Amino acid sequence: MKDLTINTATAYDLPAAFVGRHLIDGAWVDGAAWFERISPSHEVVVSRSAMAGEAETVAAVAAARRAFDAGVWSRISGKERATVLLRVADLIEANVERIAVQETLESGKPISQSRGEVGGAADLWRYAAALARTSHGDSHNSLGDDMLGVVVKDPIGVVSIITPWNFPFWILSQKLPFALAAGCTVVVKPSEMTPSSTIMLGELLIEAGLPAGVCNIVLGYGQPVGSMMSTHKDVDMVTFTGSTAVGKLITQASSGTLKKVALELGGKNPQVIMPDADLENAADAVTFGIYFNVGQCCNSSSRIIVHEDIAERFVARVVELSRQVKFGDPLDDSTQVGAIVTAEHNAKIDGYVQDAIKAGAKVELGGGPLPVDGLGPQFYQPTVVTNVTPDMAIAREEVFGPVLTVLTFKTLDEAIALTNDSDYGLSAGIWSSDIHTCLEFSRRAHAGTVWTNTWMDGYPELAFGGVKQSGQGREIGKYGYDEFLEVKSVVMRVGRDSRAPWVEASA
Repeated sequence: MKDLTINTATAYDLPAAFVGRHLIDGAWVDGAAWFERISPSHEVVVSRSAMAGEAETVAAVAAARRAFDAGVWSRISGKERATVLLRVADLIEANVERIAVQETLESGKPISQSRGEVGGAADLWRYAAALARTSHGDSHNSLGDDMLGVVVKDPIGVVSIITPWNFPFWILSQKLPFALAAGCTVVVKPSEMTPSSTIMLGELLIEAGLPAGVCNIVLGYGQPVGSMMSTHKDVDMVTFTGSTAVGKLITQASSGTLKKVALELGGKNPQVIMPDADLENAADAVTFGIYFNVGQCCNSSSRIIVHEDIAERFVARVVELSRQVKFGDPLDDSTQVGAIVTAEHNAKIDGYVQDAIKAGAKVELGGGPLPVDGLGPQFYQPTVVTNVTPDMAIAREEVFGPVLTVLTFKTLDEAIALTNDSDYGLSAGIWSSDIHTCLEFSRRAHAGTVWTNTWMDGYPELAFGGVKQSGQGREIGKYGYDEFLEVKSVVMRVGRDSRAPWVEASA
């Protein structure tokens, strides 16, 4: 903890606990039971939410099914859908502060990051609105004088959307506006740890004029809510973001009805640092990549692969920058890194570090929980671990915390081999002044996204998703929109009596 930059608790009045209810068929519904969320930073109850069971989940799916089959959303024009989505985007921007404060209280992330996440999500809604108006199929006029073929794209139907706790508003906005733009109806289940921003978005959907039943929200736990959303026969697709282990369970559960499943799962994302890189810029990006969202990010660059000639001084610079990152009170505008989501997860992070030390790794910085005066115990020190070997759990498994592991290499081939030596394949990056090196790495790295001389830049136009055990399918961009569409071929005969009879006329 020596020489770290820590923001201790400031004096302010926390808002009253937010009360969240289910949104089913356009109405807010209380639950027979309730659950509470205690802020990981401030150790007070910050939300009280209705808890769904089988009855609420069945009702939500039924409402989505009725709305889809009635065509109140699925069969209106793209222009009409886009108009509602654009209203939602405007309303999000008008409510950034309210939503961001609640997200910070529930998740522990810094308020500046929550503001960026919520405000930035409006752009995803605007881009999805553009896709609603520009989507089209194909025509085939080359099948002969008497035939015309048309390929159309229909909404897939009822979609179950299950979102995680680490980016509750942003990840929902990577899914929901694209599903709605396609004409689908949905049932949404946010994480029980960060439910409130989803309910706040539900309020905005109603205000924007979304018809009843098009978007339904149920609050609760994976059992029974998430399980039923994955298995119900009236659900046509499940899109889930979360751990690889849960993603596998959803795939298994949904197999009984052969519904479509899209998954955005874990990552163990490398950044390769070549000797000819802009090392100062690379060190800053590595520091950002490991501490952003307290490392609780599927895109976290939790392992760096550094050329052995520069490894010692590069790691020293990352350690120096790490000491300058502001950890502490998430409601302080200058805080860059907040709290770990639960005490159990904090202990799990520390377990990875301690096991690595026992296996011969060396801690250059941190390596334990971080006490912050006036706040709860759910903080972890910025941690840099060297002398790591590829077989260690800390180098292979998703730690999901502010813990950076360092491996070294001699040749580009060795760096690429280390990059691909993983069960995951979400993202990867390389730092080099040689464009040929960057392009070769980009072609050979097994990852859904490759960054060169940057890290974690993204745009609504560019698809996001992983390979291997990082998931299947894509989110955002045109490819993410297409996930919510079914392709249908329409074959039309042109001209009267142009089809030759199959049954021969009797004499």
